[in-house]
Amino acid sequence: MTGFGELYEKYAPDVYHFALYLSGERGEAQDITSETFVRVWASPEPVRAATVKGYLFTIARNLFLQGLRKKSRHVPLDEDLRDPQASPYAQAEQKAELQAVLAGLQKLPEIDRAAVLMRAFDEMPYEEIARALGISLASAKVKIHRARLALADIRNPERLGADSNDGKETS
Repeated sequence: MTGFGELYEKYAPDVYHFALYLSGERGEAQDITSETFVRVWASPEPVRAATVKGYLFTIARNLFLQGLRKKSRHVPLDEDLRDPQASPYAQAEQKAELQAVLAGLQKLPEIDRAAVLMRAFDEMPYEEIARALGISLASAKVKIHRARLALADIRNPERLGADSNDGKETS
């Protein structure tokens, strides 16, 4: 052999087929073939022409076995080990939704905002909310219901188009 290029051209197809038979995967066979020739090229030892094919196959086989050992150490993660936190994208969406709801809450009239907050966060009964705000029980229920609808429309904009007409015809 006069050069590495000739060595590669002559033996690369044989090494590839050998690696393909070992691994059964084209991509892995290509990787093994490439790595085999990289190792020969980087080797300080000269390649003897009489044993070159056996030498190349030995390198390819060792690379294949090394890959098998690496694969055997990789164990798939159990589903229970996944990070329970939402992805950064989902966290950003949740933060944007929260900001929109808080802004919508600020747009509500103060009495409606107070009523819905008493019910949502403090879980106050409607009767107690009505007494605290100085309004009737029916009025407290209506204010909370309307405030919830307004906030739901902010969280789910598709609903806004469907419910905004309330079944009434518009011209």
